[in-house]
Parts: sequence; structure tokens; C-alpha cells
Amino acid sequence: MHTWHWQTWDGRPYLTCSLLDRWPHGFFTQHFQSLSPQELTPILQPDAKTYRVRQVHGDRVLKTCDIDPVPPPPATPSLLPADGLITAAPQESVWVCTADCVPALVADSQTGQVAAVHAGWRGTAAQILPQTIAQFQREGSAIADLRVALGPAIAGAVYQVATAVAAEVGATLQPRLTAEDRTDLLTSLGQLPDTPILPDPEPGRVRLDVRRVNALQLAQLGLQPEQVAIAPYCTYQQPEYFFSYRRTGQKQVQWSGIVSL
Repeated sequence: MHTWHWQTWDGRPYLTCSLLDRWPHGFFTQHFQSLSPQELTPILQPDAKTYRVRQVHGDRVLKTCDIDPVPPPPATPSLLPADGLITAAPQESVWVCTADCVPALVADSQTGQVAAVHAGWRGTAAQILPQTIAQFQREGSAIADLRVALGPAIAGAVYQVATAVAAEVGATLQPRLTAEDRTDLLTSLGQLPDTPILPDPEPGRVRLDVRRVNALQLAQLGLQPEQVAIAPYCTYQQPEYFFSYRRTGQKQVQWSGIVSL
């Protein structure tokens, strides 16, 4: 339904999604590791200001008017803690860094406003993406006008977690059950079409598809399938393109960003 395209800059590959064609954006690969968001922004839009936050695996969403633009290198930015960042004006680029966590880029087709969201399992359990959508709605956005692209992240087929982790994340999809109702919760989630919970041979473990959980959270808010795109790429399984903390144990990241219209 939505297509993902490899682009190149200076011989280095990065991804774009047809769902966000109107907005300058990119899910950058490990080949750009030497470049900061301030240096990546001109690839998308030379005149845009650059904004980012200090990611903390939480549910806090900030607006660009709440923070200062990131200064050019070699200055060290002073970053506020948050995991979602929404633009307040045109020509603003917002950025998140990820390895195995989910980078989500959100756009409003009517206002041109955009957001960048960092959604690991903890942030997903804290419903960082629904919190971001709620902020869009407070700004006047309609659900039908939103577009969300979920970029490269670790795939559910290879992401082993404890059942307690899966239950904490899955509880966001089953409001009648809590994470303490672990067995019933995981059984219920396992019966969903295209379930985010997959079996694992190790006792007390399952495989968790975090991007699928985020897509289901968006569906519960009323976003239709055509408003959400999921990248067909796995950070763990494709080392030629992406860093993966689960694969190497090293804290290396790739950046994803989008510019408001």
C-alpha cells in the first residue's frame, strides 16, 4: 500500500516513505553515523531549523517552541528530556535517534505540522505515540489528516523479551486487563489478527513486535491502515544498513527526521 524508497546522498543510503512524500524526511542509515542532526537537516531542507530532545524512554512530548534550536557544531546542545517532539512553525526539522527502538515520523496533511517520536518498548508501554497524537489533536488536528511512518526497528521475529515486558506493553491494547493478568493478556493478544506476540522456545519468554503494537495503538485512536506505514526493514537482521544494540551491545544510533511545511 505504501512504498519505501532508498535515496542516496553523497553515495550513502537513506529511506523515505511514500506516505510522507509531501514532507522532506529521511530514516538515515548507519552510513551517516558521523553526521549530527544539524548536519543532516540541510540534506532534507537547507533553510530549516534543527530541534531534538534528550530521549529517556518516557511519555513526554514537547513542542519546538518549548526548546531552543540545536546550535551548529562544535557547540554542545542543552537538551530537555522527552521522547516526542512536535513542530510549532514551518521550516522546522525534528529528529530522533534509534538503534532497535521504533522511530516514528508523524505529519498532518492539513496543517503541515510534523513530529518525531522515539518508541522503544518502555515508551510504547507508556503510550508515547498516542500521547503525541493527543498533542496534535490539542493543536486542532483531525485524526483523519494524520500520517504516521514507523521506520526501521528490530522485528518481532527476532526480538525476545520476558513475558512481563510483553504484558506491560500489551496491556495498552487491552484496557480490561492489566499487566498482572499476564497469562490472560498474552493469550488474548495472541488471538489478534497479525498478533504482536510471537512464541519463543525459552520458558518465560516471547517475541514482541513493538512496531505492530504501535500500529494497533494508532488503530484504537481511529487511524485507518492507509494512514500508517511500517518499514519492511529490521535493524537486527540487516547489519549492512543499521546499528542494533541487541545485536552488538554497542550504543550506536541512526537518525530519523522530518521537516514541517
